[in-house]
Amino acid sequence: MIETHSIEIVKSTAPVLQKNSEAIGKRFYQLLFESHPELYNIFNQTNQKRGVQQRALAHSVYICGEHMDHLDAIKPIILRICHKHRAIGIVPEHYPIVGKHLIQAVKDVLGNQVTEEIIQAWEKAYQYIADIFIEIEQELYDQARAQEGGWEGFREFVVVKKVKESDVINSFYLKPADGKAIAQFQPGQYLTLKAKIPGEKYTHIRHYSLSDAPGKDYYRISVKREDARNGNPAGIVSNYLHRNIQEGGILEFSSPAGDFILNTKSMNPVVLISGGVGLTPMISMLNTIIEKQPGRKVTYIHAAINGRHHAMKEHVARLASQNSNIRSYVCYESPTEEDRRTESFDKEGFIDQAWLESILDNTQGEFYLCGPIPFMQVIYRALRQMDIPKERIHYEAFGPMSTLGED
Repeated sequence: MIETHSIEIVKSTAPVLQKNSEAIGKRFYQLLFESHPELYNIFNQTNQKRGVQQRALAHSVYICGEHMDHLDAIKPIILRICHKHRAIGIVPEHYPIVGKHLIQAVKDVLGNQVTEEIIQAWEKAYQYIADIFIEIEQELYDQARAQEGGWEGFREFVVVKKVKESDVINSFYLKPADGKAIAQFQPGQYLTLKAKIPGEKYTHIRHYSLSDAPGKDYYRISVKREDARNGNPAGIVSNYLHRNIQEGGILEFSSPAGDFILNTKSMNPVVLISGGVGLTPMISMLNTIIEKQPGRKVTYIHAAINGRHHAMKEHVARLASQNSNIRSYVCYESPTEEDRRTESFDKEGFIDQAWLESILDNTQGEFYLCGPIPFMQVIYRALRQMDIPKERIHYEAFGPMSTLGED
């Protein structure tokens, strides 16, 4: 355990690190990749270019420092990070490398603002936190390897079917190349792809939510093609999957991971709210309830640009028509003329609090959110304004660890 004096120093200086978080994150990754370019094979290079990973790292350091004397308060955040670390292959040997360059980045950015005593306190804090992460991650590695159908590292899968779900989303059905059993998963979890793309110097790592219920002899992921827009380049991996990977293709995945999961031990009502490709874990949850908890009440609310971008809409509509416990609502930002002609949406524009209040006749139960960060922030604030306890609001952010500004 880290001594009290060092904890006090870390807690008192954490706001300074937060204030300079972006610069520290940027300097850290610069130092890291200069010394260990092989780590480009693990870290998401697109997030590096966009600055997302840098901000996420600095935020994680700040949160841990701020809660150094009661880390149990941020246990969900720590567990979420550990799941992603296990999925991409972080091992104990990586932690001293990260710690060395992180401390150097703090020195480089803050200069005379930090004393040797402050640096020593943060070095102790980092080692303390690293030991916790290593222990949790080892448990996750052991669980992934020991379960029936489980495996260690990355395993080859064959794309046995490729289905176009919308103008921008394709589903890939995956079976193991070795023909052996596959590990079970919990609805809401994801697979992690290691893509070896011709012409790319390094491998690319991506997380993709499983988009069907567990218990099958295949996995399914549904991937949105990220096109270039607003100055952002096209997604390297998503375009590779859409354009180059056909049925019979081989892809490598680590075993299912993630802590954003449906509570299947409860029969309380569920409200699923998704935006865009954020529907993928929601479809897994919805399908699971249909198969395993047929009497459980579900309200599913999905937002998309329009019908051309709305994946699996017929599937959800069919489930709602066949099961009285399922209610479905659709919100389109910019409906097409075909959408209007077929009356295939319930609201035009964006989801807001007033509309949520008008369609949710019962605000008991659990709420699950998934989609772009700005989308989820709006929904989260609306739900809190509706007096939904934050303990009953669960969410998944695609990409580095993020929070929604919870109160």
